[in-house]
Amino acid sequence: MELGKYNTLEILRDTSVGLFLGDTDGNDVLLPNKYVPENFEIGDMLTVFCYLDYDERPIATTLKPYIIRNDFHLLRVAEVNNFGAFMEWGLEKHLLVPFREQRTKMVDGQWYIVYCYLDEQTDRLVASNKLDKFLSNEELTVDNNDEVNILFTRKTDLGWEVIINNLHKGLVYANEVFKDIAIGDKQIGYIKNIRPDNKIDVSLQPLGHLILEPVANAIYEKLKENGGFLGLHDKSDPEDIKRELELSKKAFKKGIGTLYRERKIEIKSDGIYLS
Repeated sequence: MELGKYNTLEILRDTSVGLFLGDTDGNDVLLPNKYVPENFEIGDMLTVFCYLDYDERPIATTLKPYIIRNDFHLLRVAEVNNFGAFMEWGLEKHLLVPFREQRTKMVDGQWYIVYCYLDEQTDRLVASNKLDKFLSNEELTVDNNDEVNILFTRKTDLGWEVIINNLHKGLVYANEVFKDIAIGDKQIGYIKNIRPDNKIDVSLQPLGHLILEPVANAIYEKLKENGGFLGLHDKSDPEDIKRELELSKKAFKKGIGTLYRERKIEIKSDGIYLS
């Protein structure tokens, strides 16, 4: 049974306050009545999230938190008091970010990306806004062209800083972003380049030959949505292509080239048409 994570546990007994669930090591935890499923039998397995209640006792819930242990997420500050900032994370008891774990003093009602972890000294789930403590590019687990999960953390003059697979830091260059991005957005990215100092450049689009099929499919689907016509062609302004398709002009031209060779579109002076 692990705090801050989902656990699949066996229903051991039914009591007046709820169900007691247990693991194979002999640990048990209470699932309060308000979270008990309508139909159950002793011996059934339930997947629940485990954390500490207001009395610092392990408790189970069927609610799904916005963040789990060893994960990053964008959360809103519900309250700031003498202990720190308390974040809304989808559960009754808020998640504490102690003052020592705040990069800058957090403000009530504002949103911040935090990392949830188990404090070894107190055995409590807490969060930190000092993200770099939990990221490292010293030993990389990714390689060029890998498909990865990315979280957007900060916009700079160069572009968007991102967290890669909850492990590494990367950068998406501003001139390679063709859609609106907000802090906290998550999506798939692609490792474009790993530098000698282990800094990582990330692309939001597949690279090389990998881009052809997804881009062609995206254009094809957009054509179907628009009744078989798009007023875009290889002479169109890059900003028009970016606004309409969230693609670079280079990727767009490759995509329509693929569709044309497959005889799925016709290219005319005013745009492209489904064949």
